[in-house]
Parts: sequence; structure tokens; C-alpha cells
Amino acid sequence: MKRREVIAGVGSLAVLGGGAALAFNNTGSDGSSFESLQLETIDAPGSSDGAVTVPERGRVTVLELFATWCGVCESMMSEMATAHQRLGREVQFVSVTNEPLGETVTREDVSAWWADHQGAWTLGADTDLTLTQRLDAKGVPYTVVFDAENRIAWRHRGRTDAATLTTAIGNARTE
Repeated sequence: MKRREVIAGVGSLAVLGGGAALAFNNTGSDGSSFESLQLETIDAPGSSDGAVTVPERGRVTVLELFATWCGVCESMMSEMATAHQRLGREVQFVSVTNEPLGETVTREDVSAWWADHQGAWTLGADTDLTLTQRLDAKGVPYTVVFDAENRIAWRHRGRTDAATLTTAIGNARTE
């Protein structure tokens, strides 16, 4: 009797743990269409002060939400840089901070962090959290790959590597 209860308990924990992992990572594709929006951009290496439309219709887009205080985001910069070096001419790359600029961090702080971590593509700011909310992003880093029709081809919360990201981009290019 006790053995069955233990087995049932372990099985239940495995199911709950698997569900929590899926909810936490929010990995995958739902194929839903995403309406483009304009984001402010920050003057930094690979980026100029102004605005950018994301995602860019007719082109695969890699969008990453990050924060300067996030250690995992910092560790992902080299992975993003590798993917950008491989595909940056063919694919729109945009990294976006959703930090409250002007409160705990300034545009200059973000620009300096970007330069220190070898950022070399468009750097945006989601100052009103519109993008964050529309993506239902519950944390950073949060990476989304859109196909050329602005459909979500892949999304992931947490750290990823250049190989996984490059594969997701390749899959989006063939859709």
C-alpha cells in the first residue's frame, strides 16, 4: 500500500515539474501573427538613436528582451553576437530593454553596458512595456524569432545558445 502511494506521489511530482518547466520556459511556437510596432532605439554600437519597427514584415526578426541587471542576459550576449555574425545581414536583430529608463538606469547606462558586452545590432527600449505585455513575457531574457510574415516561429524564456538560436532562425526562414 505504501509503495503505491510513493509511486503515485513521484509520478504526480514528475507531471507537475514538467508542467512548471514548460510554463517557466515558454518555449516553442504558437504560429500566432504579431502586429508590428515602433520602438525607441538607443544610440550604441550597431544602433542609432531613433525608432525601429519590430518585427519587420518580409524579413525574419530575432527579438530579445533583456535587462542590464540580469546575469543570464549578460551571459547570452556572446551567443546573440555569434548568431548575429552568422546571419545579421539577412535577419533583423533587435535587443530591447524593458527597464524603467530614467529611474534606476539611464539610456547612457544601457548604452555603456551594451558596448561593454559587445552588442553590435539594434538596441531598443520598451519604455511603456507595450512589447513586453503583447509578448506576455514574464521574465528576461526572453527571445522570440518571427518569420517573414510576422508569425511567432519560436520563443524561449531563459538562456539559449547560438546553435539553438541559429536553428530557430533557419526554421523561420523556411516557413
